[in-house]
Amino acid sequence: MSRTIGTGNGGRATGLPTLEEVAARAGVGRGTVSRVINGSPRVSEETRALVEAAVAELGYVPNRAARALAGNRTDAIALVVPEPEDRFFAEPYFSEMVRGVGAALADTEMQLLLTLAGNDRERKTLAQYLAAHRVDGVLLVSMHAGDPLPDLLEQLSIPVVISGRRAADETLAAVDSDNFEGARAAVAHLTARGRRTVATITGPLDVYGAQRRLDGYRSGVAGAGLDADPRLTAVADFTEQGGRLAMRKLLEDRPDLDAVFAASDVMASGARHVLRESGRRIPDDVALVGFDDSAVARHMDPALTSVRQPTEEMGRTMARVLLEEIAGPSPERPQIVLPTELVVRDSS
Repeated sequence: MSRTIGTGNGGRATGLPTLEEVAARAGVGRGTVSRVINGSPRVSEETRALVEAAVAELGYVPNRAARALAGNRTDAIALVVPEPEDRFFAEPYFSEMVRGVGAALADTEMQLLLTLAGNDRERKTLAQYLAAHRVDGVLLVSMHAGDPLPDLLEQLSIPVVISGRRAADETLAAVDSDNFEGARAAVAHLTARGRRTVATITGPLDVYGAQRRLDGYRSGVAGAGLDADPRLTAVADFTEQGGRLAMRKLLEDRPDLDAVFAASDVMASGARHVLRESGRRIPDDVALVGFDDSAVARHMDPALTSVRQPTEEMGRTMARVLLEEIAGPSPERPQIVLPTELVVRDSS
């Protein structure tokens, strides 16, 4: 059957050039030609140029449907966000991630399917969809500890790349930002400005990235020889309302605090409202730093100092890694950590 389909893909029965003839003209293997046509990054620029020249010289036209059937391919990947719809649309992080993934796929024939799975019913429906092998690979964003989706994908042998590791010993291909160093740099900035009672609002601690930001905060506090009072830490959920509630608790427990590092810009926005309600001036009385360097940070008043993580680049990198895995599975599962940068504005 696959040979028949392959013939339909511009084969000898039609008098059109075949994939094998393109490979022979370029002096490479059939698999290399396939990777170039499928947009895989796992090809050198020199080889890619040879293949593209052979395609142009021979007038080879790949038949997308035939290629998909012959290789049991769908030419589609899923971007799965296991979060409620309201959080997806409230956080700039997700839109920037989608933008990066879309940019990486723009020159390929891959379709991108965006799926939200914020409750048990949606997750069950998603699991059934994936079990039917309707996509060639999956990008998972915003992973929580204990989420069954990664293990399900492994059982189904579906290529997967996740945004943010689930643990230090992550077994799947993953792209992350340097959460630890970003948080440590934020605290170092605050202490260098003379702040001595630095609090933090963390994300949910079943998210490894939130754990690492808390670890970075603790490292910065310890490095400055400051008070490690647990009352200076409040756990939230990466939402604006969570930032408000956490800030109220911090002010109740340690009204003498003079700085706050919030583990997301959205939570920092919530914290700012509470600080103003309490009569604290930013940054005169309390300095404030966020994480993400999203549009929220730039549009706050005062503009928010924030740790920039390259979210769009993370999306592009995730897509490139997944395309490589789809084009030719490798036993190596890359663990890529992209650097962060502190962007100083008026809030600190």
